Amino acid sequence: MTAFEALRGILPDSAEVLPSGHLAVGGCDLVDLVQQHGTPLYVYDEATILARARAYRDGLRAAYPGDSLVCYASKAYSARWLLQLLAAEGLGLDVVSGGELHVARSAGFPMERTYFHGNNKGEDELAEAVSAGISRVVIDNLEEVERLNRICGGLDRVQPVLLRLTPGVEPHTHEYIRTGAVDTKFGMAIQTGAAEEAVRRIQAAPNLALVGYHAHIGSQIFDLEPFQESARRVMQFAADMLARQGVKPREISPGGGFGMRYTPADDPRTPGDVVGALAEAVLDAAETLLPGEPLPRMTIEPGRSLVATAGVALYTVGSIKHIHGVRTYVAVDGGMADNIRPATYGAEYSSLLANRAGEAPATTVTIAGKYCESGDILVREAHLPAPRVGDVVALPASGAYNLAMASHYNMALKPAVVAIRDGQARLVRRRDTYDDLLRAEV
Repeated sequence: MTAFEALRGILPDSAEVLPSGHLAVGGCDLVDLVQQHGTPLYVYDEATILARARAYRDGLRAAYPGDSLVCYASKAYSARWLLQLLAAEGLGLDVVSGGELHVARSAGFPMERTYFHGNNKGEDELAEAVSAGISRVVIDNLEEVERLNRICGGLDRVQPVLLRLTPGVEPHTHEYIRTGAVDTKFGMAIQTGAAEEAVRRIQAAPNLALVGYHAHIGSQIFDLEPFQESARRVMQFAADMLARQGVKPREISPGGGFGMRYTPADDPRTPGDVVGALAEAVLDAAETLLPGEPLPRMTIEPGRSLVATAGVALYTVGSIKHIHGVRTYVAVDGGMADNIRPATYGAEYSSLLANRAGEAPATTVTIAGKYCESGDILVREAHLPAPRVGDVVALPASGAYNLAMASHYNMALKPAVVAIRDGQARLVRRRDTYDDLLRAEV
């Protein structure tokens, strides 16, 4: 079996091996793109993004009879070309900073479909969001209640808000991407009474309108039961607040964090399975806990699972180091500056050679980055044809968080990005220049 055959479902939907043996995406030869744009290079397949977006959007509409909205969690990767693509599909947007809000506004993304998350939003960020007419601010803490109310008062606005809840659900994922347990920096805990206190404070704030509740339990979660349990607990809290505080729940968000494939061992659920399970949990809870009440609007927030599979990172092999009896290091011209995830929390990736994609793996090597850290390892156990200097290494499933978390470590130049649509490749982000490294200095 070739590496390409082993990685179906991890590569973009349109990936294929050309008669030349080169890997292609959307009809475009990736080796040709490397020759045009150099490496590291990130390539995105728009058709794969659209397929995932439509699967979530249409699946949720089919599974949930109430109003619904799929919001892209833009912290996974924020770029104008991407946000414009998703806006045209009717998706909403989740931003977590003034910078992401700025990109969204620059892209012309509708503010009436934009939500502002975050555990410590600055006063300037909140003022910008409210002034822009953002749809929802998702309140995370008690200080934010006072801050946002004061800002809205100064702008003569009443801002619809959601309250972020900590439901006390423990998903099975890495500790750095778990956010639903009581011990977390995000949200207000239901169990401790903090969430109800936040409801009282919001209700007393004349410039805030509490319209519902949000929860997010973590990321890269494959089991559907934690999502369902979180949705049930949020709905129970909504019913309790209706009874005790008179707050009618107009909107419920079970969040995002749905798992996707990085390696053949990963076994994610389809978008249809995810939205079906979440809709079922909310509908059952609404029937039991909120009889006679209108169904709340339901929003979900896929990020990684919407864009990761669409992206492929490409690198050029620069050196090969055989340590007899230990391992072989294959060094490429990228690494932790454009993909910090393996070094940060042991994220695993698959790999193949884009210029020899039709060949079967013949050896196991370690793909190492070029940066001055021993932990700069992209793939610990890479099964490849025997690599040669000049080969083009492709890492599929690189569309989420790689570029969003990229840095200038070692004064690295951030890579170029190419998007492919209908067989045509276009440069959507040029590679940094050395002058870019000095642009902000004074």
